[in-house]
Amino acid sequence: MSDLTGNPKNSENFVHLHVHTEYSMLDGAAKISELVAEVARQEMPAIAMTDHGNVFGAFEFHKSAKSAGVKPIIGIEAYVAPESRFDKRRVKWAEGGQDDVSGGGAYTHMTLLAENNQGLSNLFKLSSLASLEGFYYKPRVDRELLSKYSKGIIATTGCAGGEIQTRLRMGAYKEAIKAASEYRDIFGPENFYLEIMDHSIEIEQRAFADLIKLGKELNLPQLATNDLHYTHHDDAAAHEVLLCIQSGSTMADPKRFKFENSEFYLKSPAQMREIFKDFKQACDNTLLIAERCETTMREGENLLPQFPVPTGQSEDSWLIKLANDGLATKMGNSIPTEYQDRLNFELEVMIKMGFPGYFLVVADLCDHARKVGIRVGPGRGSAAGSLVSYSLGITGLDPIKFGLLFERFLNPERISMPDIDLDFDERRRSEMIQYATTKYGDDRVAQIITYGTIKSKQAIKDSTRVLGYPYALGERLTKSLPPSVMGKDISLSGIFNMDNERYGEASEFRNLYESDPDSKKIVDTALGIEGLKRQWGVHAAGVILSKEPLLDVIPIHRRDADGAIITQFDMGACEATGLLKMDFLGLRNLSVLDDCLINIEKNLGKKVVLESLPLSDKKTFELLSRGDTLGVFQLDSAPIRSLLRSMAPDSFEDIAAVIALYRPGPMGEDSHNKYADYKNGRKAPIGIHPELDMPLNEILKDTYGLIVYQEQVLAIARKVAGFTLGRADLLRKAMGKKDKKILDKEKVHFEDGMKANGFSEDAVEKLWQTLIPFSDYAFNRSHSAGYGLLSFWTAYLKANYPSEYMAALLTSVRDDKDKSALYLNECRRMGIKVLPPDVNESDSEYTPIGSDIRFGLTAIRNIGENVVASIINNRKAKSRYDSFGDFLTKVDAIVCNKKSIESLIKAGAFDSLNHSRRGLMMVFLEALDAVSETKRAESIGQFDLFGAANSTSVSGVVLDIPSPEWEKMMLLGYEREMLGLYVSDHPLLGVEHILRSVADFSISQISEVSHDQIITIGGLITQIQRKVSKQGTPWAIVTVEDLDGAIDVLFFSNAYANHGVNLVEDRIVAIRGRVDKREEQPRISALDLTLPDLKQIPTGPLVISMEMSRCTPPVIDRMNEILRSHPGGREVHLRLVDGEKKTVLKLDEGLKVTSSPSLSADLKTVLGPDCLVL
Repeated sequence: MSDLTGNPKNSENFVHLHVHTEYSMLDGAAKISELVAEVARQEMPAIAMTDHGNVFGAFEFHKSAKSAGVKPIIGIEAYVAPESRFDKRRVKWAEGGQDDVSGGGAYTHMTLLAENNQGLSNLFKLSSLASLEGFYYKPRVDRELLSKYSKGIIATTGCAGGEIQTRLRMGAYKEAIKAASEYRDIFGPENFYLEIMDHSIEIEQRAFADLIKLGKELNLPQLATNDLHYTHHDDAAAHEVLLCIQSGSTMADPKRFKFENSEFYLKSPAQMREIFKDFKQACDNTLLIAERCETTMREGENLLPQFPVPTGQSEDSWLIKLANDGLATKMGNSIPTEYQDRLNFELEVMIKMGFPGYFLVVADLCDHARKVGIRVGPGRGSAAGSLVSYSLGITGLDPIKFGLLFERFLNPERISMPDIDLDFDERRRSEMIQYATTKYGDDRVAQIITYGTIKSKQAIKDSTRVLGYPYALGERLTKSLPPSVMGKDISLSGIFNMDNERYGEASEFRNLYESDPDSKKIVDTALGIEGLKRQWGVHAAGVILSKEPLLDVIPIHRRDADGAIITQFDMGACEATGLLKMDFLGLRNLSVLDDCLINIEKNLGKKVVLESLPLSDKKTFELLSRGDTLGVFQLDSAPIRSLLRSMAPDSFEDIAAVIALYRPGPMGEDSHNKYADYKNGRKAPIGIHPELDMPLNEILKDTYGLIVYQEQVLAIARKVAGFTLGRADLLRKAMGKKDKKILDKEKVHFEDGMKANGFSEDAVEKLWQTLIPFSDYAFNRSHSAGYGLLSFWTAYLKANYPSEYMAALLTSVRDDKDKSALYLNECRRMGIKVLPPDVNESDSEYTPIGSDIRFGLTAIRNIGENVVASIINNRKAKSRYDSFGDFLTKVDAIVCNKKSIESLIKAGAFDSLNHSRRGLMMVFLEALDAVSETKRAESIGQFDLFGAANSTSVSGVVLDIPSPEWEKMMLLGYEREMLGLYVSDHPLLGVEHILRSVADFSISQISEVSHDQIITIGGLITQIQRKVSKQGTPWAIVTVEDLDGAIDVLFFSNAYANHGVNLVEDRIVAIRGRVDKREEQPRISALDLTLPDLKQIPTGPLVISMEMSRCTPPVIDRMNEILRSHPGGREVHLRLVDGEKKTVLKLDEGLKVTSSPSLSADLKTVLGPDCLVL
C-alpha cells in the first residue's frame, strides 16, 4: 500500500504500534478478525501486532489484515533479560517492588517491529532463540542476541516495564542514559524510538518528564502508542475477567491482578492526537514507521526435506528405481502392462509436481519401522490409491485390485501437497519421531502447536467462578445447553442467533437467561470471553519436517516440561509456508495385532503372517455375520454389530462399505440399511434414472446401485460427462463446499458433457441432484479399504485364535476399567475362562494359556514392574513355586514387603498353591518377618538354608496356613479392589435373566440412547460418594456396574431422600432415571430405585443351539455329561440349525438342569460361545 495516509488526512491519522491480540494468551482480548475490521472501519492505514514474547499469530494476522485492506506490521513485545539470557536468576537494580525489574527480577520489556523481510526473519529468530536459550519464567532475549539480529528491525524503549523507564523510576538517570545509548547503537539512530504512553496511570506519569528529557538529550525520535489489549472500550469488562482466569482470582478479590482503568483499547486517530496534542511528531512518526514497514510472509515454497540418495542418482531417478524394484518384488517379477503403465503415469505426475523427495522420506520411515519391528498400518486416507505408495511399502493395498484411484490422492490438474498419514504401534510412535529427528536433523524437525480457545461451556464455568457465583449455578447453565453433536457444542452467540440451525434446541437456556438476572450476568460475561485463545498445546500426531533449518523459516519454541521443539505457527500456516506436515499416529489396534501374533507363536507354536492372508476366510465372515465384533477394529459398537447382522458380509467389499456407510451423512439417507437390504434381496435397488442404469452399472454394481465412495463420483463424471479424473475431483470438491456460484458454473460443463454423450435433460438433472448430497459425505474408498484391511485382520484373529486375540485386546485396554470389564464379559460369552493372576503362570500382561487367559501380574494394584520381573525371572531360573514358603524363599527381597504380598494374596495370585486367600492373610506378616533376616544376609553374600522343596517353613518358622476361605462377596470384593474388576467370578453371573427382565438397556448400550430419555438399568452398586449441597441437602454419586460396563448415577435431593437407605455397596439394584449426555461420559439422574427379586428362577426352558453338522455322537455325549453334572428342574431344548431350517428337540427328563454360570461356561467351551439362546 503506497499511500498510507488513508482518509482522514495525514495530519489527523494515526497507526497503533503497540498491540496485544488474543495470542497474548489470557492477557490480550483483541480477536484479530474484530481488530482489523475496526481498524478498517476507522480508516487507519495499518496496525501492528506486538504480542508478549511470541509471534504465534503472525501468519493469521498478516492474512486477515491484508484481506481487510489494512497494512500488517509484525512485531513483538520482547522480554529482555536484565543481564545475560543464559543467566537464569532474578536480578534487582534497586530495592525490588513494582519499580524494579519486572517478573520479580526476571526481565524488562521492549517493543520490536519488522521493517522488511530481513527484519521479519530476524524477529522470528529472536522470538525462537529467546525460548530455546533464554527461557526463565518467560522467553528472554539479551543485548547479544539483539545485536546479532538487529538488521531490519525498528525498536522502541517499550512500555513502563521497559529498561529505560524502570531505571528512571528508580532515579538512576545515568544508567537509563547508558542503556538507551546502547540500544540506539545496536539498532541505529533512525531505528530506535522513544515510546511514550499516556493511560492516566501513575507508574507512567512518574517517569514521563525524565523520559522526554532523556529523549531530547539523546535526540531519540518520539513514538506515541496506546498499550492496546482489547478492541473496543466496552471490551474492558471481558478483559478483566480474562485476567482473573489467568491469575485464578475472582472479581471480588481486592488483590487480584488488574489494569488500573479501561483505556487500553483501539482509540481513534482523533483521540490519540488529542492525548498527545503536545507531541504531534510522536503521532506523525507512527505513520512514518507504517510507511517504512513492508513485509511478506513466506508462502508456497517447496521446503520438503531432501532425501540423501546414492551418488550418481537424483531424487527423481532414485524414486523411479525404488518404485520399479518394489513393484517387481510385489508382482513376483512379472509386471502386467496395466500396472507398469499406472506406475509410470504416477511417477510422471509426482516428478512434475516436485514431490519425489517426499515419497522417499515417507518410504524410508516405513522401511525403518519394519526393520526395527514397529508395525505400520496398511494405509489411511487417499494415499492407498497410489501404486507408487504400494510399491514403496508405504501402503499395504494393491490399488488396482481394490479399484482405488490415484487422482483422488494427487490430482494431476491441481498441484497440492500430498498428505500421507502413518499409523504406528502406539507404544513406539515416539521412536519414529526420534528416528525422523535424528535422520533429518533436530534443527529441521518439530512438533506442531495447537491453540485452545475458550468454548461455550468453559466460558460459562470461568465466568461463574470469576464473578463469585456458586458452582451449581454454572452447572445448571451448562446442563441447559443443547448436547454436543459429533463432539461440537453450539456457541453462545449461536444460542441467540435465530439463523443458527440449532437455535430451536436452546430455548431452555434462553429462558434461564431471560428469567434469572444472575444467569444473565454470567452469560453476558461468558459471551465476552468465548472464542478467545486460552492456551497453546501440541498437535496429537503432527510433525513438521523441513529442508532448511526451521530457525531460518518459521518461529519455533521449546516446551519447558520436556524440552520438545514446537512450532509457533499452527498446522495451516506451516503447510502454507511449504513445510512438510506428516501425521505420526499411534494406533492401539496395531499393538493388539502384534501382541496377538506373539501370543499365537508362544501358545500354539504357529507363525501367522497377516499380509499373506487371503481375504476370504469362512470363519471370519461367519463371525462378522453374527455381529460378534466386540473388540474388532472399527466394528466394535452395538449399532454397527446390528448392521453387520443385517448385512451378513461375505466379501472384503462389504467390510469396506460398512466403514464408509456407518457415518452420519449416509445414515441420514438410510444408505446403510438400503445396502443391507439390496445385498440380501429384501428390497430391489432403485436406479437414479432409466437412461443411467446401463452406463453406471459397472461403477455401482459392487455397492448395489448406491453411491458410497468419492471415487464413484469421479468415475461417474468421467463415464457420463467425459471429464478427466483430475477434473472430476475438482468437481467433487466443489460439490462438497456447496458454493452455489462455482456449482452453477461446473453444472454447465457437466450438462454439456452428458448431453454430448446423448443423455436427456431429465437424466442430467436427476444425476446432478443425486450427486450433490452424496459428494458431501461419500467416503474415501482408499481410507475404507485401508481400515477395512485392519478390520478384517482383527476379525480373522478373533475368529481363528480367540484366546490369543482377547488376551492381546485386554492388554491394550488394561488402564481402561470400563473397556476391560466389557471385554472380560465378552471372554465369558465366548467360553474363554479369564483366570486370576498366578505367580506360576502369569506374565506381566494378559497371557493365553491353552484356551484360557491368565491375568497379568502388572494389573495388580501396588505391584510394580520390578516386583513382576523378580517373580517371573526367579520362576524361570529356580523352577515353579511349590508353596507360599517356597515363593518367599526364591524371590528377591524387593518382593517381600507387606503391600506387595498382601496385594498378591487378595488378587488370588497364590490360589494354584492350594492355600486359601484368607489363610494366607492371617500368616503372611509372620512369614515376612521370618524371611527378612535371611534376605538381608543373601543380599550381602551369605547363603542359607531352606528345607525341602515342598516345605512350608520359612527360616525355621513352620507356616501353618489355615484353610477357611472368605465368603464369596468378600473374596470378590478384595479381588476387585486389587484388579479393578471381578475376575474369578462375578456377583451378577447367574442373575443375568433377572437383570434382563428389569432393564431396558445394558450399560454399554446407553451410548445409543438419546439425551434426556428415561430408561431403566440393572446392576451392582460398586461405589458410593455421599455429598452435601451448599443448601445442606444430602445427595450421592453412585457407580452402577453390569456385566458390560459401568455408569455414574446421580441421586439428587428427592431421589436421595426416598432411596438413600438402599444405596449400599455390592447391592444389586434396578434404577429408573433420565439419561444425561451433556458431558463426555453419559450419566443418569435417578428417579426411582427398586431391589429385584434375586430368587426368581429363569422361566421357560434352557435352549441350546447347534449346527446340524456338529451333532455327532461324541459331541452329544459330552453335552449330556455336562447337563447331568448340573441337575435341577429346568427343562432343556436342543435347537438344530441346518441353513434356514431349524429343528427343536425336547431333551430327556433326566437331563433337567439348574442354571448357573459354570453350566453356561462348560457348554460354551464344548459347543461354542453362541450355543445358548437365553
